[in-house]
Order: sequence, then structure tokens, then C-alpha cells
Amino acid sequence: MYAENGRHETIWGILRTFHYTDSLSLSDRFIFPKFDVNTNSSVELSPTGYRFLVDLFLKFDKDNDGGLNEEELNNLFIPTPGIPRLWQESQFPSSIVCNEEGYVSLQGWLAQWNLTTFLDHKTTLEYLAYLGFDEDSSVKALKVTKPRKLRQKQGAPKSGKTSLLELFLRGTYSDVYSPTIKPRICAKDIELRGGKQCYLILEELGELEPAILENKKKLDQCDVICYTYDSSDPESFQYLVELREKYSSLLDDIPSVFVALKADLDKQQQRSDVQPENYTRDLFLNSPLHICSAWTTSLHELFIQLVDAAKGPSTATPGLETEPETPDLENIKHLVMAGSAITLMAAVSVWIWRSSVQSSRA
Repeated sequence: MYAENGRHETIWGILRTFHYTDSLSLSDRFIFPKFDVNTNSSVELSPTGYRFLVDLFLKFDKDNDGGLNEEELNNLFIPTPGIPRLWQESQFPSSIVCNEEGYVSLQGWLAQWNLTTFLDHKTTLEYLAYLGFDEDSSVKALKVTKPRKLRQKQGAPKSGKTSLLELFLRGTYSDVYSPTIKPRICAKDIELRGGKQCYLILEELGELEPAILENKKKLDQCDVICYTYDSSDPESFQYLVELREKYSSLLDDIPSVFVALKADLDKQQQRSDVQPENYTRDLFLNSPLHICSAWTTSLHELFIQLVDAAKGPSTATPGLETEPETPDLENIKHLVMAGSAITLMAAVSVWIWRSSVQSSRA
């Protein structure tokens, strides 16, 4: 009624106030605001951004069941071009924690936005504008952190990488082996020692591992490599030995954590030039952490060790025997795992890499 009876100048003034153009579309300046980020810095959600996303979730959870079903999600994204392409590429919602009905939980909702912001903050800014972020600019929903790097993991096929991902997200896993061809990414919050929370972004790289290992620029961004092997497969550890020999000039300066997977199975003597415990001792590193997909505490300890290595790199750098450093979580950039891989992101992030070595065990 107001649009019909009001003065055109007043109506257009109101539209301009809400950043609409002559074509009644949101202006590019509003959707894509200027947001300067240093090359080596990272972007995270600010408290204001978290608050907006929580309120948005609660607003569209019409049945108050603690989850957004497909209809509720579709209604939420009506003002936008649709589910972000980045979400589709990450196979949302399988990338996050869902409730028992398979609906997106608040925990998963916030994790997905953390993942989006870490990978492409411009997408977050764009969608916050579409979704009605009520500040002057969507940049208030984000904050620039200190410089960050990557944390990566690598490992052989059938060594348990995918099971780790499933256990990380859902608390369950399948014994049926399914090879990972395309990269798979997921995100979830975890609690560190002392009660501090951080988001982990895990990515299984599938067949991309060799190309990444040969990319010095990628490795220069890495804070920690986690080398993982199948402790029940006698051929598994030798792959890591050969890997480090082949790429020694690139890997020797990167803090490292060694992990023995499938610790619930019979431990096998490794057919390697040196046994894992002796190998890590010679590098002045901790002995391999023995974990199993069925042991949730061991999995959590794995990620805690990765964070510790990132906070105090001098204590986890191969061949470097030094005094422990003062931890500084804010300087963590990105964790990398080599062997049977997984990756941490956000406050901490991990990639899962698979090696070209064939394993006879599931």
C-alpha cells in the first residue's frame, strides 16, 4: 500500500538505504564489500558473525527439533542464488555433523560456515548480504587472524583414513573398504586441553596426493605433517621412509607427527630398513601414536598432538633437538598429514592424503 500511495522519491530512497540498484538487485558494493586480507593471513567468523548465524538457524528451525531439514534449508536460502557452490563441492551436508534424522544441526551449521570462511571468505560475505546481515556491512561478521599455514596428513590406501573421517563426524564407521577417488572434506569443532574450542577441517585428498607433495608452494604453507601407516600391514611403514627420502629437501624442515593406525589389529613387524620407534627416535620425535577408529580417545589425542606440534614447532621438527617453545595457538596456520592422511583447518585444519602404495589389508 505504501508503494502504491507514497512518493516515488521516498520509495527509491528506502530502496537505496537497503542497497538496491535501479534494477532492484543488491549492489555489488554491498554484496562484495572491500575486505583486505594479507596473503598469509586467515579469515574467521567474528562474534557478531556467529551470533547472526545462530539467530538465523533458530529462526528457520520452525519445528524446533534442533535441525534444519531440506524444506527449512530451502526456505532459508530463498533470498540467495541457492546453496553455495562451495557447499555443493564439499558434499554438504555430509561434510558436517547432522542429527539422528540426518538434518543439519546447529553444531554442523556453524562448522560449515567456518569451513566456507576459511576456504573462501568472499562467499561468506556475499551470502551474509543476501541473508540479511543487519550491520552496515557484512565485513563486521568476519575478522582477520594472524598469518596461518596448513596442517596436512598422508597415508596408504586401506589404512583407515575414511574410517577416521566417519568417526570424527558421526562417532561411527564402517568396516567395508571404499576407496577415495575425489577429495572429501568435513568440518567439526573439538575441545582442546584447557577447554579451548577450535574447528577442525579434515580433507581426504584421494588421488591428488602426489601432485601436492611435489608442489613446494603448497608445502611452504604447511605447519605440521602427520605421517600415518597401518600397523597391521608389514609393508606400510617403508612407504613413509621412501617418501621422506624422496622429498627430504622439502619435508625435513616441517614439524612432523607419526601415527600407527589400526592399533586394534595384531601389530606386525615392519619390513623396513628401520622400525618406526627407532626411526622417530633418531629424528628426535615422539614415538608413533597408536590409534584405532574404534578408540575415540586415541583419535582425539591425535588431533591434540597435531595442535601441540603446530604450537611448538621446534619440539616436532625432524632432527631438531631444542628446548620447547612457548605455545602460540594464534600463529597456527594449517596442519598437514602425510601417510594415511587428514587435515585440520580454521583454528586448526587437517588434510587427508592417500599414497600410491597398495595395501593388502582393509
